[in-house]
Amino acid sequence: MAFPYMEAVVGFMIFMYFFETYLDIRQYKALKLPTLPKTLEGVISQDKFLKSRAYSLDKRYFLFVQKFVKVVMDSTILYFWVLPWFWKKSEHLMTFVGLNAENEILHTLGFLAGVMLWSQITDLPFSLYLTFVIEARHGFNKQTIWLFFRDMIKGMLIAIVIGPPIVAAVIVMVQKGSPYLAIYLWGFILVLSLVMMTIYPVLIAPLFNKFTPLPEGTLREKIEKLAASLKFPLKKLFVVDGSTRSSHSNAYMYGFFKNKRIVLYDTLIQQYKNDDEVVAVIAHELGHWKLNHTVYGFVLFQVLTLLQFGGYTLVRNSSDLFRSFGFDTQPVLIGLIIFQHTVIPIQHLVSFGLNLVSRSFEFQADAFAKKLGYAAELRDALVKLQEENLSAMNTDPWYSAYHYSHPPLVERLAAIDKSDKKEK
Repeated sequence: MAFPYMEAVVGFMIFMYFFETYLDIRQYKALKLPTLPKTLEGVISQDKFLKSRAYSLDKRYFLFVQKFVKVVMDSTILYFWVLPWFWKKSEHLMTFVGLNAENEILHTLGFLAGVMLWSQITDLPFSLYLTFVIEARHGFNKQTIWLFFRDMIKGMLIAIVIGPPIVAAVIVMVQKGSPYLAIYLWGFILVLSLVMMTIYPVLIAPLFNKFTPLPEGTLREKIEKLAASLKFPLKKLFVVDGSTRSSHSNAYMYGFFKNKRIVLYDTLIQQYKNDDEVVAVIAHELGHWKLNHTVYGFVLFQVLTLLQFGGYTLVRNSSDLFRSFGFDTQPVLIGLIIFQHTVIPIQHLVSFGLNLVSRSFEFQADAFAKKLGYAAELRDALVKLQEENLSAMNTDPWYSAYHYSHPPLVERLAAIDKSDKKEK
């Protein structure tokens, strides 16, 4: 008797829903606490705490509903064989418009077009509510409804342009078959990742935001001086108009080898009146570079990708696996989708492990900025980021351990203060 893969996947999805809901409830109780953690008393203003608490609770209510709808929808689609039904319907549609449905590439693209449309329709109510109700209610949303839909349409058009060649290449490689298929697929994704990392900031990101050079002044001089002292190959220093969409603030860097760029959100500059606090944030980011965190992360991602493709090649011809999900044929894309569902338990474990690594990297980057002499400024910057973004002040330890890729503010400040005490 064939193993009930589909039933096992649906069962695990439901199990994880209840487990994560339990963690969500723990976090909800933490958010409901009427007072700040003791270590943040006198550090975070009462006004900001109350605003943060209201914002966090609003998002928590929203997530309770969104997660419930998602698990019901995903379980229904798998259990009642909606995917194989839609695969056959897309075949009929391709034939109706005069295309050769026996061509797997065309059939797959038609199927994906329908999936993308369905995804946009089902996600739209949640995106609209989150943006124009919750984010607007708490003073974060700055975009108009026109800008929202314009971004959505641009994203769909980019997917339509970039997606088909990628899908076609993967299908051809799998159809040709090879004992080294996993390596070929991994190599293709590696090259694709490098290409996208190159063209995204130059060609795609400017379609959504405006990037302008950081004006001459003391802030620019301090950042350039810091970069030069660390031999960071800074080529361009940009300000992005994040304020056109949200008042949330951030900063990041990107680029290969000797062509590095740093991007500051205009909201970050507006919120930080002290230039040294902005420089401290950049020092933290440069710490990631100096300590090779970006390289480690990229290498780890490539190893995981290779292992995933290796697992896929082992099961891609399993007729029992396809039949369990309702398919009497074995299309390449469907095989990849089914495989992703069957390894969900492993993905959860990997995600948890990656969060542990990420939090460790954040502590290391904080320590790096402190060694450069920015301990006080970094501490103030982290507090201001927490306040201005209305991030959760009270966090449940189980919830944060499972979900957070960055340590809670309390832990980061404790680490900075602890190292200060050691030096004294």
